[in-house]
Amino acid sequence: MTLENIKLDIDFVRSQFPAFKHPLSKDWSFFENAGGSYVPQNVIDKLNEFMTSTKVQPYADYPMSKIAGEKMDHASKLFADMINAKENEILIGGSTSINLYVLSNALKHFIKPGDEIIVTNQDHEANISPWRRLKDVGAKIVEWKFNKKTHELEIDELKKIINKKTKILAVTHCSNIVGSINDLKKISKIAHRYNTIVIGDGVSYAPHGFPNVKELGVDFYTFSLYKTFGPHLALLYGKEEILKQLPNQNHEFLNDKSPYNINPGGPNHEELASLIGIYEYYQNLYYQHYGDSNETILRKINKINKLISDHEEAIGNPILNYINNRKDLVLIGKNNIKNKNRAPTISFFSKYKKSKEISDFLINNKIATRNDNFYAWRCLKHLNIDVDDGVVRLSIVHYNNKSDTEKLIETLEQFK
Repeated sequence: MTLENIKLDIDFVRSQFPAFKHPLSKDWSFFENAGGSYVPQNVIDKLNEFMTSTKVQPYADYPMSKIAGEKMDHASKLFADMINAKENEILIGGSTSINLYVLSNALKHFIKPGDEIIVTNQDHEANISPWRRLKDVGAKIVEWKFNKKTHELEIDELKKIINKKTKILAVTHCSNIVGSINDLKKISKIAHRYNTIVIGDGVSYAPHGFPNVKELGVDFYTFSLYKTFGPHLALLYGKEEILKQLPNQNHEFLNDKSPYNINPGGPNHEELASLIGIYEYYQNLYYQHYGDSNETILRKINKINKLISDHEEAIGNPILNYINNRKDLVLIGKNNIKNKNRAPTISFFSKYKKSKEISDFLINNKIATRNDNFYAWRCLKHLNIDVDDGVVRLSIVHYNNKSDTEKLIETLEQFK
């Protein structure tokens, strides 16, 4: 078999996740991954190891403390390498919402009355409300609305609203409702012509393949680590030259120590250390499919990303096709995944029944999902969808398998 024809070894993948063997979850098909993913054994082991051997204040000179600090630093370094960032360009915080709120509080010092900030109505609220708050310091908030028919953010519309007054552009890499992948590379190039800072939300993108932040060209990028097979933490990347200019949001003595100066309280020690387990899991994936290699971390990640996206396309497209062909159901976003043009985050609603009815029916058949607005209420409101009942969202990651897809379609077929 050539390297090009290698397919994801789904049995190996699922063997790495204890949830599939646990009595509480083993008989379920898990379609709520966009809300938070299962974790592999590597992450659990790293967390337990830290808690039992090095659960002390890190960075002192006694052995347990030194090891604790080394593990935390190692985890940060590995994740920086995985997304092609420098170690001093990432911080690990409690959540994406917290990270972006603190970032907005720092960037507001550069906003003058009359400056403009572009937000979308396709994003999760985490990448909207922190920037809308800056109207309190005189910013004019401009909304980049997505097309109601295609559900897409159109570049031509961005070109109409961006100008020399635009200081910040906040945009999702992938909508957690629509599922489409927005071209952050192109968006960043356009924005930088106006010296606009681009803040990309990768929460719904990263679970399907870690980004290369330098290739994207964004100034800031964030995603939730608890949705990329880790604990409840989030990563924020920022260009070194910008981070160094930001006013301190932390203790006074950390004033000149970016990125710590915008990470109040610092990271959760044990959970940060457990991120080493995500790296180890990806290493295991690589070794299982390609054998031992001296390739760089980034090249390995690129290969694993391709394996993952091919697999997700194969199990996601039948669901998209089924929902799209149901006369009573309305699919949001593209009806086909091709060359990673959308994530397998699939939202839909019924023309005749409540989303809650569909969700309850699926849950009663051991398909884990839910109905909601998923903090993207502006997106639903733009589509005239009840923001309380919301949509049904089926979110796949690479440990889902063909059986999950078949079970879901068979169950939906019973709901008429």
